Amino acid sequence: MVKVYAVTLAVGVVGLLVVILGSAFAENLGRPDRDPGEILGLWGKSAIAALVGFGMGGLSAEFSPLDITWPIALLLALAAAGLSVIWARYSLTRTGA
Repeated sequence: MVKVYAVTLAVGVVGLLVVILGSAFAENLGRPDRDPGEILGLWGKSAIAALVGFGMGGLSAEFSPLDITWPIALLLALAAAGLSVIWARYSLTRTGA
């Protein structure tokens, strides 16, 4: 399961970098219609948050000093993904992004 968490985290971080760098690039070109953050919308940003949360939560649970079995680590990773989506939606709606 560690490989699944690592790949998920890597895909989420790449997606996050695409949104951040793409937004800066679109702003510098004066083309806000090409902004990946606007194109993805709330659902896309929530998906990126879920990928990062699942990957980080899973890796944290797997490498915990406690003796956690893989089903418990999976549940913790799913909880982290859910909380990441909730936090992303909350912060995006409060800032209007």
